[in-house]
Amino acid sequence: MVMFGLDRLVHDESLRKALHGKRVALLAHPASVTHDLKHGLDVLAGLDGINLTAAFGPQHGLKGDKQDNMVETEDFIDPLYNIPVFSLYGEVRRPTGQMMTTFDVILIDLQDLGCRIYTFVTTLLYVLEAAAQHGKAVWVLDRPNPAGRPVEGSILKPGWESFVGAGPMPMRHGMTLGELGHWFIDHNKLDVDYRVIEMTGWKPHEAPGYGWPQLERAWVNPSPNAPTVNMARAYAGTVMIEGTTLSEARGTTRALEIMGAPDIDAKQVLGLMHDIAPHWLEGCRLRECWFEPTFHKHQHQLCHGFQIHADDPAYDHSAFKPWRIVLLALHAIRKLYPGYDIWRDFPYEYENDKLAFDVINGGDAIRKWVDDPSAKPGDFDAMVEPDEQEWREVQRKFSLYDKA
Repeated sequence: MVMFGLDRLVHDESLRKALHGKRVALLAHPASVTHDLKHGLDVLAGLDGINLTAAFGPQHGLKGDKQDNMVETEDFIDPLYNIPVFSLYGEVRRPTGQMMTTFDVILIDLQDLGCRIYTFVTTLLYVLEAAAQHGKAVWVLDRPNPAGRPVEGSILKPGWESFVGAGPMPMRHGMTLGELGHWFIDHNKLDVDYRVIEMTGWKPHEAPGYGWPQLERAWVNPSPNAPTVNMARAYAGTVMIEGTTLSEARGTTRALEIMGAPDIDAKQVLGLMHDIAPHWLEGCRLRECWFEPTFHKHQHQLCHGFQIHADDPAYDHSAFKPWRIVLLALHAIRKLYPGYDIWRDFPYEYENDKLAFDVINGGDAIRKWVDDPSAKPGDFDAMVEPDEQEWREVQRKFSLYDKA
């Protein structure tokens, strides 16, 4: 049986002894639940010896009610426990000095998706930096990386740091939040009291979950558009569509599993993808589909696209490359429609002077490859694979579980 960090803390009184006499805060979201789906805020508030004095919410809020990027959450007082609930995606994204005075130890219990751009990663770094400055302790109640251990993507380039790029890491990092905390502390030379309540029984290399214990735990949306494990697996690729004029299927029931637009022929796109780099498409099925977003890009327009199925019997965890799949789709669109307006120019996660797609990828080299009609998959792999191998060494160094 897999025991997540929250469950271990709740069931093992010896783990909580260090919290006795301390003021405790919780940073959480809707997926911060126990194995029987009780929210961590409610469970911790009811434990003897836990003095819960504050709570924090990341992007989308503690309640997970905010739908889109750059939709901010306000602070409020919890009506049941009468404690302040501070937003780390509102007026501020870094904890303020006043917020830091409300606790001695902060417990971070956030279900991540295993992708650099998922902002809970950056929020972890910002909390660690604030804790180091103010002499506070940080505990991560560790949870699985549902995308598992595979690594994919170029490492973010210096000068491209942002709220969706906390440091020099690839798009698909293959680590848990607890492990990333150790790496942040080492990489950023932070002096902070840090502890991880590790999971027990997590086996990220084993079927059928390969990261998520599918037969043991319910999946709860960590954010509004993360409804399935399939989405978590595909997200390191499909999130890039946020930086394009194509739809990532927000406004449908399968956001960030599907991509498309009203003015492309998805059948042609898929055919060209198979011609250019069939080996990049292994490990999943790509299904041609039609969809009509009820809101967001291409609202109420019939879009032609495809869905990534990483929840199919054909799924091959080690072969699946969602980042490359989506880049190949964009490259095929560029070749089929040379004048197509792919790149969406708009403020993205508080970055106003760079293309959103480049912010997402932590540099402009990936976009330039997509835009080059003569670019080859081999050229791309030669550019990216050294970064991926470099990160695998980082991953091995900071692994708390079975070695990747």
